[in-house]
Amino acid sequence: MKIWIGYPPLPDPKGVPLISQNRQFQWFNDPTFIYPVIPAYAATVLKRAGYDTLWEDGVAQRDSVEAYEKRFADAAPDVVAFEVKTPVVKRVWKAIDRMKALRPQTKFVLMGDHITALPEESLIECDVDYCLTGGDFDFSLLNLVGHLSKGDPLEPGVYFWRDNAARAGARQFRGRSTEMELWEKAQAAREKGAPWVDGMVCTGAFGPLKHDLTGLPMIDREMSKWKLYAYDNGNFKYLPGAYTMVGRDCWWGRCSFCSWTTTFTNFRSQTPKQLLAEVEHLVGLGVREIFDDSGTFPAGKWLREFCTGMVERGLHKKVVMGCNMIPGVLDQEHYDLMGKANFRFVLYGLESATQSTLDRIHKLGRADKLEESMRRAKKAGLEPHVTCMVGYPWESEEEALRTINLTKSLFQKGCIETLQATVVMPYPGTPLFADCMRQGLLRTLDWDEYDMRIPIMKCPMTDQRLLEITQGIYTSFLTPKYVLRKLASLRSWDDIKFATRAGVKVLGHLADFNFLGIGSKQRKKAMEQNKQH
Repeated sequence: MKIWIGYPPLPDPKGVPLISQNRQFQWFNDPTFIYPVIPAYAATVLKRAGYDTLWEDGVAQRDSVEAYEKRFADAAPDVVAFEVKTPVVKRVWKAIDRMKALRPQTKFVLMGDHITALPEESLIECDVDYCLTGGDFDFSLLNLVGHLSKGDPLEPGVYFWRDNAARAGARQFRGRSTEMELWEKAQAAREKGAPWVDGMVCTGAFGPLKHDLTGLPMIDREMSKWKLYAYDNGNFKYLPGAYTMVGRDCWWGRCSFCSWTTTFTNFRSQTPKQLLAEVEHLVGLGVREIFDDSGTFPAGKWLREFCTGMVERGLHKKVVMGCNMIPGVLDQEHYDLMGKANFRFVLYGLESATQSTLDRIHKLGRADKLEESMRRAKKAGLEPHVTCMVGYPWESEEEALRTINLTKSLFQKGCIETLQATVVMPYPGTPLFADCMRQGLLRTLDWDEYDMRIPIMKCPMTDQRLLEITQGIYTSFLTPKYVLRKLASLRSWDDIKFATRAGVKVLGHLADFNFLGIGSKQRKKAMEQNKQH
């Protein structure tokens, strides 16, 4: 059996779509590719199980639609599996319909957070055969292929049509229901524990997740074409870089805006020894920097054992590490251990400088303690990076500007090195989306618009002003003191190249949030809605 795993090409004037390994979707004007860890695990376990597995990421390979679909037709796979996110789901439906027409006998599978929230929608709107819910779609895809090839019983969380007659009958719904109607029907179905469409089958709720991550093999990096993702990524100072994901996903797991809290219902991780072995393997491939993209890197005893192992094995002299972390969790001793283990890049979800907002989105930590964590990290020799979000319906312009002022202050004091700014998006399936539905705060349910180019939630500010504030976060570091400090810190050719790449990325992000460049359709809609406000 031949399995095709990846992403279809999605060419668009907006830029490159960030689908893989991405909790918040954006189109990037400056191409950025993030290694898709869980699909890579899926390809690895399928290959080890004896299946002929093909890695075909049309986005990272920069394929044309025609070239990608011709290669598909020539390869004639039995199963095609795509991960998808909300803002591109309609485009992926069209890709599946085109590819299904080329080869009707191929089984198509969709997976990801949008599919977890609305599995029935995709089964109705395109010719997909199976929808896998939950974040462990490496395990569930292996199970599905085993079902198709050997008759293995299906795990919970799989949606499909009972027979071809049911599939054909459901086409009467295609394009006739609004996203609002589909969402309401899906919510009612969840309460009953069954699909809302006659003839559709569900094998049961997918959670809590019980798959043992310690039993996973090491990812086959060559088969999954890791070099496609090793260079065009602003998080890496030392190239080539690589991603790992030792935990799924975040041991806090309560932030109401994060779609991964709904796909990973409970936190699990591999052991420190497993990650150390993977680091050694990546060093052998020539990797110079590694970022572990667990929602929050394991802390406490786990972190101590990993850092100690990095030093004992001499890996701290061969590779640089990075990870996600929550402010206020680690003490100075743990940061010092990370510094000795050669951690460099530590990403913090700052999100807002207003405590009431942090409380409302269930973010761990306090706004008045953020600076203390950054100082500890800097003292240990780390380079903190913060993420900020604007566009909350309850935040005034004054509160949004408070976030900009905080980032500017952190830069001026030398507490952080880089940042990322986004417009908060209420993705289907998240508590934030459900709250917005109940309170009538959503301006549209057209999934194409959930791409961070315009706000989706009703907000006190105009769209233009909100995007100006987002740009302001990116330019908050442009203070003479910070620029002089960065110039003085350049010590090597790697430092110079990284600073140059970072400057290009900032210019790209400024274009990402350019109101005049968001597209005439979106801008016209935004201006009309602003007038209504």
